[in-house]
Amino acid sequence: MRYILDLHTHTVASGHAYSTLNENILAAKNKGLKLLGVSDHAPKMPGSTQEYYFGNLKVLPEVIEGLRVLKGVELNILNSAGAIDLSDQDMKHLDYAIASLHIPCFENLGATENTNALINAMKHPKVNIIGHPDDARYPLEYERLVIAAKAHNVLLEINNSSLAPVAVRENARENYITLLALCEKHQAAVIFGSDAHYISDIGNFSNVEALVEAVNFPKNLIVNNDINRLWSYLNHSKEV
Repeated sequence: MRYILDLHTHTVASGHAYSTLNENILAAKNKGLKLLGVSDHAPKMPGSTQEYYFGNLKVLPEVIEGLRVLKGVELNILNSAGAIDLSDQDMKHLDYAIASLHIPCFENLGATENTNALINAMKHPKVNIIGHPDDARYPLEYERLVIAAKAHNVLLEINNSSLAPVAVRENARENYITLLALCEKHQAAVIFGSDAHYISDIGNFSNVEALVEAVNFPKNLIVNNDINRLWSYLNHSKEV
């Protein structure tokens, strides 16, 4: 299957990534992508950029070098109430937001409260994707997460970086096998994310593709090959 969109990518603005936005765009174009999202880390991630960076993403054209570019952010979830580290005003002009648990920003509270954090974050109107729900350092109640994601029309990410040999997240493959089985059971859609921090990983889903093939995950539950279907997750209203 050909996958034509990647919404989880980072630029030098994230502080620990190594490519510029234009370099990422050219890499995406050369790899045949039709849509690229820029999702730099929100301010609570050490070394990342400031709030005004995200507010000013509105200056980017919708199409750059013939490629549709979406303006996004990878938010840090801060507590079990699902608090995030950008204001509604800062996100006013963003097309989407990924919300994730990160070691520098969130303390492991146990499976129930970690899951509460993700579910409460996905209630925010701008949160469309839950990033890398795969790290054993943050145990989760996966069935409850999948049911909530479907109810809130939020995509669960299958993160290529988490499955790499050099990944710092723990037990990702085993956790994704559990997650994918539950997504199939409840017919909840997923999105592949490269989590690229350098141009060579833009649009790279090789680790994810190997896993979904191994577990025979239904292709109709993957949104990366259908831009129109993606809009149904990004262009919707949710109750706060």
